[in-house]
Formats: sequence, C-alpha cells, structure tokens
Amino acid sequence: MNEDKKLSILEGVLFSMGESVSLSRLSEMLEIGKSETRDLLDRLEEKYEDTDRGIHLVWLEDNVQLCTKPELYDYLVKLTKNAPRFTLTDTVLETLSIIAYKQPITRVQIEKIRGVSCDHAINKLLEYDLIKELGRLDAPGHPLLFGTTEQFLRSFGVSSLEELPSMNPMQVEEFKKQAEEEIQVKLNI
Repeated sequence: MNEDKKLSILEGVLFSMGESVSLSRLSEMLEIGKSETRDLLDRLEEKYEDTDRGIHLVWLEDNVQLCTKPELYDYLVKLTKNAPRFTLTDTVLETLSIIAYKQPITRVQIEKIRGVSCDHAINKLLEYDLIKELGRLDAPGHPLLFGTTEQFLRSFGVSSLEELPSMNPMQVEEFKKQAEEEIQVKLNI
C-alpha cells in the first residue's frame, strides 16, 4: 500500500470516529509500526496547516483526533445556535485543579486539601466530562479514584498533563487561605 493510500485511510478513519484514536490502534489497523504511523500523521498535520483548511489534528497524550479549527467556532455556534456551555465556579475550578495536579485522587483526599465537602463540584465535573472515575483505591472502603479526561485536555487547550503550568508555593498558600475562608463562612451560617 502506498503512502497516499495510508494518508487517505488515516484521514477517513479519524473523520469517521469523531473522537480520539490511539496511535497504537492506528498502527495496528494499518499493520505498520508506531513510528511510521506517527510520521504519516505528522505529514497529515502539515498538510492541514499548510493549506487554508477548516480542520486540524489534535494530539491528546498518545491519541489523535481530527477537529475543527478553533477559529471557526463562531461559525459552528451560528449554525447550531445552542453551543454547549458550562460555567466553572471558583469551587468547581479549584476542585478540578486539585484533581488535575494530584491524580489519581480520592474524594476524601480532595476534601482534605480543600477543607470542605466537594460532592457538588465532583458531580459537576463528572457531568461536564472533565473528570472520570479511574477505579478504586486498594484501601479500606475502596474509595473511587478520580482523574482528568481527554475533554479536560481539549477544554484547556493542552495536549498532555505535562503542559499544565507548574504551581508556585505562593499560589498553594493562596488556595489554602481561600479554603480556610470558605470554611469560616460555612461555619458562621
């Protein structure tokens, strides 16, 4: 099979899937090595970047997805007139940050860091598909472990968790102070 045929297959499969596909699965499908598959995907990515196309490849860890270019989002909104929207409150965003940086992590561990209950925040994050259950901790009670999803990576415009900004100690102290203030407000109610 020639290279053009392989590129055509990759493009068709990624378009049809509508979600990310692992490099391993694509390699197995084409019956070639991961390195050659990666090279083909890089060529496809360059093709989309070099021409004025409405799509591009998005890498999410070792997975790849064919997506609409971000600058076309406004046109999609006009077409659908009901683009999905969700609001991340400070509490939900703080909980998401803890999960992103500490994953896999249990609800109790999150609450210990925040100092308050996080049931609502976790439920919202699950609803928005920003986090998922990763399994259970091998400990008494076997609590659920949470981690981020590919949707989290897409939503925040990063291709892997390594791209998340590092937190400085001053930010950590500020988070602790905010959590303590939140506890005081709840205790005074």
